[in-house]
Amino acid sequence: MLTLTVTAKGQVTLRKDILAHLGVKPGEKVNLEKLPDGRIEVRARGASGRISDVFNALKRDNASVVSIDEMNQVIAEGWAGSQ
Repeated sequence: MLTLTVTAKGQVTLRKDILAHLGVKPGEKVNLEKLPDGRIEVRARGASGRISDVFNALKRDNASVVSIDEMNQVIAEGWAGSQ
């Protein structure tokens, strides 16, 4: 169990290892839920960033490029071959 110290302003600081466990980086937000038995639950707020951050995530060096027409042809051949 982790013990945190409350400052004079009523604040606590989460350690880096806790933030890493949550997947939270500086500037990101967390959600806190007050539970009925006096406990709280802290969760990472969720995905942040832009959709463009994932562009090229699957790109591989030396991989051949396949056109939409080629993909459609393979799909059609696969569909016809499975019947």
